[in-house]
Amino acid sequence: MVSSDSEPSLERAAPGPTTRRPLIGLPTYYGRGQFGVWDRDAAFLPSVYVTAVTRAGGRTVLLPPEDPWNLSEVAELDGIILTGGDDVDPALYDAQAHPRTQVPNTRRDSFETTLYHHARTANVPIFAICRGAQVVNTVHGGTLHQHLPDLDGYGAHEAEKKDEFAEVAVSTVPETTVSGLIGAEATVECHHHQAIDVLGEGLIVSARSDDGCVEAFETPDGSMLAVQWHPEETLDDLRLFTGLVEAAAQRRRPPKTTLLNSPTPETEAEARR
Repeated sequence: MVSSDSEPSLERAAPGPTTRRPLIGLPTYYGRGQFGVWDRDAAFLPSVYVTAVTRAGGRTVLLPPEDPWNLSEVAELDGIILTGGDDVDPALYDAQAHPRTQVPNTRRDSFETTLYHHARTANVPIFAICRGAQVVNTVHGGTLHQHLPDLDGYGAHEAEKKDEFAEVAVSTVPETTVSGLIGAEATVECHHHQAIDVLGEGLIVSARSDDGCVEAFETPDGSMLAVQWHPEETLDDLRLFTGLVEAAAQRRRPPKTTLLNSPTPETEAEARR
């Protein structure tokens, strides 16, 4: 569970009848699904992502990895979360696959890479989680450690049992957006055997684990946050999701306009003469 010196704010006002909540896009992935009498291909995403965004005050739209969205379509979204999942294709950072690296899902890699490029161009706020953080790092020219257990000095960043998480202590970098949201220290839920090696251009580290592993990074303006852990697994602390939803709401808020009959500094000065 994420924790810090400050208590999380969990209460949010219910939207009014005319309130338009920010629309957050969530990429999904294809897999084999069984439900009722059916056994067929389906688009998947753990429901905790949807729950986290909804409780934080947003709406969600699920994005299957079909034909890439164009720039104007991505610009219609108020925010994007690049979700967790399988390993990123090592070809994206000019590396050969490690024996423990999963078979790449090139369709999803291509879809999410294009989505990220368009979101940055359209100034759509982005929150990247685990695999999503690794996608972002490769887009910025960074590289990945493909299997942390092979490296000396690193602790466990995934649980030994399937579908469980390792609790990892992280310390945030002062004056970063991540630090402002979760405080100086936190204990987080991790499940990654890969991690950031060389950080991509234009990115800054915003949190590390005790063993030095990069656990969060961001753009200097805070418009993109990325974490290696899984904050959707701790629904009692929504601060990172709330941060995205609030940034998304700010983006779509129309700019203030000056009324034609409002006095300007020049006319006010003239009136005082």
